[in-house]
Amino acid sequence: MSEHVQVELETLLAKQAVRDALSRYCRGLDRMDKAMAYAVWHPDGTADYEGIFEGTGHGFIDWVWEAHAAMERHSHQITNVLTEVDGDRAASESYVTVLLWLANDGGEMQTEIASRGRYLDKWSRRDGHWAIDHRCHLVDTHSVREVTRGDVAPSSARDESDPSFAFIAKG
Repeated sequence: MSEHVQVELETLLAKQAVRDALSRYCRGLDRMDKAMAYAVWHPDGTADYEGIFEGTGHGFIDWVWEAHAAMERHSHQITNVLTEVDGDRAASESYVTVLLWLANDGGEMQTEIASRGRYLDKWSRRDGHWAIDHRCHLVDTHSVREVTRGDVAPSSARDESDPSFAFIAKG
């Protein structure tokens, strides 16, 4: 295999590792799996959620965990991931959508928070593991509204009883 092809292959593998880490982060938050959510950051990684939180990545997870625990549901999606790789370092911009349902009294109406923004992440590979060194989160749009509560699949759960764990290992 030529050196050029080897570099291209390593770049593709790095980009896929970043994408997988971002997907596991969303899964960790939505399934309330703290270890999975922590794993997106290196232990010394930092997070700046502009105007919301500034500190360590693990500190952000601890902070958001309390907020999410009080909610009925939440769903995080990441799209349009653009990643530039330079050896054992990378930078990415990812579009993120977060939908949050605030816990209510079981009535027909539900408070829904919808936030759309971007993650600007600096990554590094340490001991073969890609994780975030620094994240800057920017909010592009944010809305809060009352919605009629819809149906949720009875098997959908915010823990390891969710059917996804029977299909995909925790990773």
